[in-house]
Amino acid sequence: MSDAKTEILSRIHNALHDHPAAPEVPRAYRQTSTMGREDLLEMLEDRLIDYKAGVYRETAETLPNRIAELLNDGARIVIPAGLPLEWLPGSIEPVVDEQLGVRDLDALDGVITSSTVSCAETGTIFLSGRDNEGRRAISLVPDHHICIVPVDSIVELIPEALKRVEPTAPITMISGPSATSDIELERVEGVHGPRTLDVVLLG
Repeated sequence: MSDAKTEILSRIHNALHDHPAAPEVPRAYRQTSTMGREDLLEMLEDRLIDYKAGVYRETAETLPNRIAELLNDGARIVIPAGLPLEWLPGSIEPVVDEQLGVRDLDALDGVITSSTVSCAETGTIFLSGRDNEGRRAISLVPDHHICIVPVDSIVELIPEALKRVEPTAPITMISGPSATSDIELERVEGVHGPRTLDVVLLG
């Protein structure tokens, strides 16, 4: 095995020995948007609904009631340590993630996180491991994800979204609930993440 690895690395080294210069990447695509806030909200909402996510518009005052409506009575919810507690209804006692194992996360009913930025054009929500978003595992293992999207974090284009994300952060991109299809186009949900995604546009 060691000899095979040495040979592979040697071939790579020989192929790159002349240090070829990387070609310049053309960037003629749009990198900034001129869309208004309401148009951005409508575009993101349309994309998310098309991806079979639930979408709701709330204010800081109405948010706890909306979350209570989205959760079943007695639901056990995990939250990241930095999630604002005033967002939550008083009827739930969340489990604060402290490096919970996969089995512990799988035993919970759902997760509530915030988000870094959302791209309206593609209907994609970016999580990047911030304190109010938590580790990637808590947004992938529980079956129900309630994601809070501040309206001022919504942009139109992917280049705009990437500028708001730390390049070395562990980025999770969410476009609707987890789903896949087999060769006969039979849709199966919940294979790689939550079966249910509810997005609350907060503003």
